[in-house]
Amino acid sequence: MSAPLDGRSAGSPLEPLDAGALAAAAPEPPRAPLHRSVAAALSAQAHWRWWELLLGAVVIGSWWLLPGQALLLNEIAILALFAVSLDLILGYAGIVSLGHAAFFGLGAYGAALFAKHVMSDPLVGLAFAVALSATFGALASLLILRGSDLTRLMITLGVASLLYELANKLDGLTGGADGLQGVPMGELLGRFEFDLYGRTAYAYTLVVLVVVMLLARRLVHSPFGVSLQALRDNRLRAASIGLSVNARLVAIYTISAAIAGAAGALLAQSTGFASLDVLAFHRSADVLLVLVIGGAGYLWGGIFGAIAFKLLQDLISGWTPQYWAFWLGLFLVVLMRVGRERLLRPWTWWRAAREGA
Repeated sequence: MSAPLDGRSAGSPLEPLDAGALAAAAPEPPRAPLHRSVAAALSAQAHWRWWELLLGAVVIGSWWLLPGQALLLNEIAILALFAVSLDLILGYAGIVSLGHAAFFGLGAYGAALFAKHVMSDPLVGLAFAVALSATFGALASLLILRGSDLTRLMITLGVASLLYELANKLDGLTGGADGLQGVPMGELLGRFEFDLYGRTAYAYTLVVLVVVMLLARRLVHSPFGVSLQALRDNRLRAASIGLSVNARLVAIYTISAAIAGAAGALLAQSTGFASLDVLAFHRSADVLLVLVIGGAGYLWGGIFGAIAFKLLQDLISGWTPQYWAFWLGLFLVVLMRVGRERLLRPWTWWRAAREGA
């Protein structure tokens, strides 16, 4: 005789099953809370890799290793800082911008005007430029909350163009086409004077770059940074699970503007000069090319791209001053055709072509 289907023994009284008792008696697999799993995943992503530590040591050690190239290295560090600011909104939040030079130029003019009319202390001037750029970034972010990527491109480009023409017309304040000249710059920390060889300027810029990189790295590996990547991948889905889309876009855009303003301020303080060039379109285009070369979506791409872009510009312009832009453009075409990963392995190009054929 077969056993009853309900699992009770034959001849036992038909009593109702206690579902609660059965559930309590059934063993449950151990499972960690969800927030602990997320925290562990974020902690693993934020863990420093050996190559990051090595690269950081090389970047910091370049001040001692290449003392005769301090001026060029200072330009690279400023461009890298500018690229990191754009990468935060482009690589992590998916906000495309063709007018990021607006914040770079605002920081440059803010630091130069502050030094000329208020106080020549570079640290105070840097703080003022960062606050000014962050405030303007918070206001400008309201314009990018709606519309498609093409709309944002035009809006950001329009904002930068407006600031460029405003700086050109207010020549009594900004110097117009002649630029803001004779910007006094006090000693750094009251002890270190800005020298003609750029040693003090590069050390100053390097410290700011390292601090910003540490803060930005902490930011992108935080829950806020992960939520930005969710917005980048699918904004509607992120909003449907309860993420505040507009608040996050305003926050990251403001942070990005502040970092770009810091880069512009460092340029003005290092050179003692601010001109319309800091607001020109090529500034926004150059920093986009830096991210194309180095890669968007990870912070080290801005540093890699800035090093490659500036070295190529310096070497090619020394070789052929008239046509350096042509060769730089050719390099970008090859980069896009071959791929960033295979660029340094040319022996794989033809092999991949034969396999594809």
